[in-house]
Amino acid sequence: MTQLGPYSEKVMDHFMNPRNMGELEGANAIADVGNPSCGDMMRLYLKIENNIITDVKFKTFGCGAAIASSSMLTEMIKGMPLDEALKITNQEVADALGGLPPVKIHCSLMAEEALKAAVENYENRKKEPITAKAS
Repeated sequence: MTQLGPYSEKVMDHFMNPRNMGELEGANAIADVGNPSCGDMMRLYLKIENNIITDVKFKTFGCGAAIASSSMLTEMIKGMPLDEALKITNQEVADALGGLPPVKIHCSLMAEEALKAAVENYENRKKEPITAKAS
């Protein structure tokens, strides 16, 4: 695989052409995570039906590696059962991107943390009674 500076072609492709970016209408799981040391922030939206991730979108404010990691994660988990998705590690995200420089591994970790937080959000929402929203 060709390297473009410290980044693989896959990292650059997912940075320049992110997949599944934006807000997800009808999401039933949302998580916000961030890395205070570098300022990267990610919001992950999941639509889960019968414990399958049927759709996923993200919004990431951060460097190219953060955006690429977010994009790759969405590609990896779409259509996946929750229990399988939760097994995905930040190293698997980084590997799927053709590797990340050591100083950017925290970007793939942010993607893993966002997924876990979104699933936790989904599980908590299932336990809460649904109440009418005030308009």
